[in-house]
Amino acid sequence: MQEVVPVNVTHRNSPDIRLLDALSAGNPSTRLQAALAVGTHADPGHVEALVARCAIEPSFFVRDMLTWALTRLPSEITVPRLRAELRSERAQARSQALHTLSKIGDSGAYPAITRSLLHDADDEVARSAWRAAVVLVPDGEQTALAAELAAQLGRGDRNVRLSLSRALVALGDVIEPALRAGRASDDPTVSAHARATELLLHDPDIEFDAAVDEAKRIVALGPERVEGTGC
Repeated sequence: MQEVVPVNVTHRNSPDIRLLDALSAGNPSTRLQAALAVGTHADPGHVEALVARCAIEPSFFVRDMLTWALTRLPSEITVPRLRAELRSERAQARSQALHTLSKIGDSGAYPAITRSLLHDADDEVARSAWRAAVVLVPDGEQTALAAELAAQLGRGDRNVRLSLSRALVALGDVIEPALRAGRASDDPTVSAHARATELLLHDPDIEFDAAVDEAKRIVALGPERVEGTGC
């Protein structure tokens, strides 16, 4: 009886398998070259290995190359697999899948960026979700996304707040009502973050730290006193 070989299964002595094995080599340079080679060949049969490696790869540069390799594959293959990865218990798997979806740019993936991802307890996952959501949001849903993001004003350290401000600013003027609500918050951290984001919206050249300092000054003095000084 003839042996039935499953689709996409490659014999262990093939160059293809050796290349995929190199994705888990101890040397990060070897892994980087392997990811580059996999992306160059762009074989849809490699999607599972690439996504699986994204979840555990420690090197930022290798992860970026893995994402590039995935963008080289047909989106009808990669997007469903990445959407499934968003339900992973591993934070890096969720974060890297979000990052890759933002690079693929298929707006059909937007519904997979759930509220729980936008509010993920892991800051890196949440930041990736904010960036991906801003890239993928369909027309007509920007205002709702702005409100969801603005609900997290004041979250985290400087880098987290900068990421949130950048995501909000990328949505444009639709964020202004959400920022007004943030400015009115009794929490001075939230109010200052909202004001700093508003400054960035109207003056993209201003440095974030300068915007935060100015926002804190306004919160401390009160808007009325600031306006009264002519500043």
